[in-house]
Amino acid sequence: MSKNALVSFNGNRHIDTEITLTGSKSECNRALILAALSKGTVTVENMSNAADTVTLDRILNNIPQNHPHQHTVDVGPAGTAMRFLSAYLSAANGNFLLTGTERMKQRPIGILVEALKAIGAEITYAGEEGFPPLNITGPLNQKTNTVKIKGDVSSQYISSLLMVASALKHGLTLEIEGELTSLPYVNMTLDMLKEAGITHSWSENRITIEPQPFQSATLTVEPDWSAASYWYAIAALAEKAQISLPYLKDKSLQGDSRIREIMLAFGVQTTKTSNGICLISSDKNFGKEILDLKDCPDLAQTIIVCAAALRKNLVFTGLETLKIKETDRVKALQNELAKIGVVLTENNKVYTLNCDKLEFPERVSFATYEDHRMAMAFAPLALLIKEVVLEEMDVVEKSYPDFWRDLQKAGFTVNEI
Repeated sequence: MSKNALVSFNGNRHIDTEITLTGSKSECNRALILAALSKGTVTVENMSNAADTVTLDRILNNIPQNHPHQHTVDVGPAGTAMRFLSAYLSAANGNFLLTGTERMKQRPIGILVEALKAIGAEITYAGEEGFPPLNITGPLNQKTNTVKIKGDVSSQYISSLLMVASALKHGLTLEIEGELTSLPYVNMTLDMLKEAGITHSWSENRITIEPQPFQSATLTVEPDWSAASYWYAIAALAEKAQISLPYLKDKSLQGDSRIREIMLAFGVQTTKTSNGICLISSDKNFGKEILDLKDCPDLAQTIIVCAAALRKNLVFTGLETLKIKETDRVKALQNELAKIGVVLTENNKVYTLNCDKLEFPERVSFATYEDHRMAMAFAPLALLIKEVVLEEMDVVEKSYPDFWRDLQKAGFTVNEI
């Protein structure tokens, strides 16, 4: 039976601490795929201990070559691994069944599969069409070096294709159709490829990578800005805060570093230190009433919950991809915010937060829907609610295994119940 976390904060809500965050899951997953494609030419330092990354590392180290029978590759709940391995296994030599949890089997992957099949990959659906699990037989026999793919569904589809492009006989040109969601993540992929010696050209909606070898490189993974976002929320909800986060870069590849800019309105300043950054509480200034999170959807839960707790009736756009994540994150937010009297409504892709009836009960239990970001977005409310219960506390293992321990370091009390 899953354990729940009972979180509370006793004291004057003044937080002064230093938190060393795990490596970025997004960077590390890309680095692992590039290292595997390079066959040892590229190495990875400062590995993330996130469960998704540990899973991907284990899988890549145990993929058999020229195996006579089908090899099952089970990613569990790791969505990034599912998407990245779809392309990686298509270029590998073998016969694979790529599968995951029941929720993973409900997360669409048809756009990526059809793009891979257009290139020449041999892929069939082992269950419902358009969804995992997938039968993959590689290496693919390349039919074309140009493929079209929608840009407004998942940037991970695009990154998956870009990472294998240089290993294909004829390289690859991606024609991105429509608006590109989560642009910073595509830029991260291209920047990491460049670090590994793989060049590209980008003209209008076409990204081209020619066939070329990897160069000797060490990819050093930066701490995770997504994990940092929860500390920004804590700083915003505290009466006073000074939170040091070592090793985070002032100029980061990670799109979620945009939290620095967003949280200025929430009263959190980011200062550069000799070895990282420091979050300092300051005056709140909500001059902007509309926030577009198209480029950083993984920050949405943190920001929306924090805005609700501060009684700010903000408007959000760019949340469409939240519906195909670990859970339908929009629906999950609506359900759980209702427990503190807050309403999140949707109208033609515009999401409005109404906090007029906000109230903080003595104790409230929030469901997490097997979603790590739900648990970590709602945990900071313990600064305002006497007892906060987060169901299925182990979900944080997916991206931030030390979350509960770090909360305790900052003065929170966390008990398993």
